[in-house]
Amino acid sequence: MAPPAETRVIAFHAPILSRGKGIPIFMERVPAGFPSPARDYVEAKLDLNEHLVRHPAATFFVKVAGDSMLDAGINSGDILIVDRALEARPGDVVIAVIDGEPVVKRLRAANGRLFLCPENRNFKPMEINPDMEFEIWGVVIHAIHSYRKCPDHHK
Repeated sequence: MAPPAETRVIAFHAPILSRGKGIPIFMERVPAGFPSPARDYVEAKLDLNEHLVRHPAATFFVKVAGDSMLDAGINSGDILIVDRALEARPGDVVIAVIDGEPVVKRLRAANGRLFLCPENRNFKPMEINPDMEFEIWGVVIHAIHSYRKCPDHHK
């Protein structure tokens, strides 16, 4: 078994904000238990941009690799939606750049000190000190996680 890997950003993408197109959505709720018969018609179209992107000019997507954020529900290969218009606050999951390397971590503050914390006990928090080149690029607002393992044709 390979050792756990630090969660880092491996690709950046800008959102494609094409309005007017949407994916069909069935308005009837789907039970998580025993299924009931579903209606055979679509009641509306769902534009994911309207629901996932609040600040289009300040939003970008990142693809991540690594295991350090597993307990936050962020897996290697997930795509994160990041909003640069939001001010990062302690408790937020952020994209931070440490000495030129973008990483995904939870921002914490304690006793006037700032930390980037993993969400996996196999990793240790990193204290931000004045000797580091440090910048927060944005706040993670959504994670797109696949439940089905498929070959990645879009690397």
